[in-house]
Amino acid sequence: MIVKKTLIKDLVIVKQKNNIDSRGTLRETFNKKILNKKFVFEYCTTSKKNVFRGFHFQTKNKQSKFVNVIKGKILDIVIDLRKNSKTFGKKFSIVLSKKNSLGLFIPAGFAHAYLSYERENIIYYKLDDYYNPKAENGIIFDDPDINLKLPKKINVSKKDRQLMTFAKFKARIKYL
Repeated sequence: MIVKKTLIKDLVIVKQKNNIDSRGTLRETFNKKILNKKFVFEYCTTSKKNVFRGFHFQTKNKQSKFVNVIKGKILDIVIDLRKNSKTFGKKFSIVLSKKNSLGLFIPAGFAHAYLSYERENIIYYKLDDYYNPKAENGIIFDDPDINLKLPKKINVSKKDRQLMTFAKFKARIKYL
């Protein structure tokens, strides 16, 4: 495993190795000696092609996340919402897939989203705090301030279509 810094402080890419033979693959997805983080909660999601999930965050129980794709391919996107961050409001995106064996460590204080590219996508998360539905919130995917270039036909949940704009986030919540 190799940790690569990004231009956003504490946001790192983790290059993993797929060991492939006739039986299949083996990939080490986490090693505390390399990514020294204390995770307390894990979950796995599946998404069909053209599903967009996000931008999600928690206002309390802010979570750092380590995201890996077990099957398929996604465009993973984050927005820095941290107080006093030099990159506040900046977005970062990366393609994560089974094939490229990249993981993304997202520090607490970011909004997180992804777009699924393949028919079946399995995304595995490790988190350093528990899910708190009362503190859940988000920023709407089609906000012009975020300016994402997405396919015309994407599948977005009703809940995610009702999230606030980035301008409303700055006015109401201000930062994480």
